[in-house]
Amino acid sequence: MNKARSPSQYQDGDNMSDSEKEALKQDPEASSWPKFSGTGEYDHMELIDYIYGLFINVPSIPDYWITSRLNTAFKGHPSIWYTEMKEIHGRRNWPWWNSQIIQK
Repeated sequence: MNKARSPSQYQDGDNMSDSEKEALKQDPEASSWPKFSGTGEYDHMELIDYIYGLFINVPSIPDYWITSRLNTAFKGHPSIWYTEMKEIHGRRNWPWWNSQIIQK
């Protein structure tokens, strides 16, 4: 039986089936995403717009595939902030992270 998994069931690739891991490799390279460094007045909006574009242009990408790659988009102080937020709040969906990024 193929049971749907929640994002919290994924721990850096643990518990993912081979087919899920293979599908994940088809996701656009996170290294090509805009970076959020906190240095530009609106550089967070470039990242947010890019991620929403992924959801629109590649609707088969599940939310957790996006959120599992956020760490690669944060540089400098935002990277520390992201790590602390993830430790405090655990794994969250993209709408939650979007809200936190805008608030910060």
